[in-house]
Amino acid sequence: MAQWFFNYSGEQTGPFEDVQAREQARRNANGYCWRQGFAEWQPIGQVEELRDSLATLPPAAVAAPPVVRNAGQRNADDIDYRIFGSDMQFVEIELDPGESAIAEAGSMMYKEADVKLDTVFGDGSQAGSSGGFMGKLLSAGKRVITGESLFTTMFTQNGSGKGKVAFAAPYPGTIVPMKLTDFGGRLICQKDSFLCAARGVSIGIFFQRKILTGLFGGEGFIMQKLEGDGLAFIHAGGTIVERQLAPGERLDVDTGCVVALTDSVGFDVKPVGGIKSMLFGGEGLFLATLTGPGKIWLQSLPFSRMAGRMLAGAKGGKEEGSVLGGLGDLLSGDRS
Repeated sequence: MAQWFFNYSGEQTGPFEDVQAREQARRNANGYCWRQGFAEWQPIGQVEELRDSLATLPPAAVAAPPVVRNAGQRNADDIDYRIFGSDMQFVEIELDPGESAIAEAGSMMYKEADVKLDTVFGDGSQAGSSGGFMGKLLSAGKRVITGESLFTTMFTQNGSGKGKVAFAAPYPGTIVPMKLTDFGGRLICQKDSFLCAARGVSIGIFFQRKILTGLFGGEGFIMQKLEGDGLAFIHAGGTIVERQLAPGERLDVDTGCVVALTDSVGFDVKPVGGIKSMLFGGEGLFLATLTGPGKIWLQSLPFSRMAGRMLAGAKGGKEEGSVLGGLGDLLSGDRS
């Protein structure tokens, strides 16, 4: 007997036995489902085992299948790249004539002479499209909400041969290339982890549906949502760890260590323990709980932790686990 999981707008439910799964599909078919044996999440209305329970529903209640592109059709530029370094990394992107890369303002390390630098409104995904000014304005508005600049920088190869442009990490850590088609064309990440991407990748917003998760989830109520079919590069502090979570498998993580996750992963928070642990344990008030199925990326050195140690050193230092350690952090606003 299979165990089923359902996903509605990023919120996961399950597991369900076969009978329960058919009943759940009958109640709400506007989402995706997964069971052992599926390579990826499937639209509920397209799964044979659940179709009988959908027969009595009006056609409008069944989720429309996602748009599937032809194998040779691409929206984002197909760029080549190399990553250099170990602790302080940078990524060098090779552009063919007419190809472009987008990046956060101030992240460029160098570029060749034929590569044109241009500041664009929003994330550049509307460039050359029929979206017009309103599409660009919406793209820019999303970036402002996530705390990023209103503008991004676009680098386009205008010469006849290949051109190179490089982008450097803002602090010690690891640059990770993410091909969005490997994750269903969508990836959720912390709002300051995006470094650069191929032109055509959309940088949007992802709201935490649960207020508690939004307030104490480490990255606030809003995270970034990368969508498209191209390459994106994210930066994680220290060493990055990649984990594949099985259905129902849960991992408790320090909230600041969450870098990215596929949207099939359930994201919630829970208290770190009792009052004593909260105030004096030095681990903050809440832990992030990540529940599979799906893939997650964790960082060993969140920037907030590194900055906190530097600030503590500038103030004269304090010992971890001291009587006022956790309470002092709480009162000073260093921890959630």
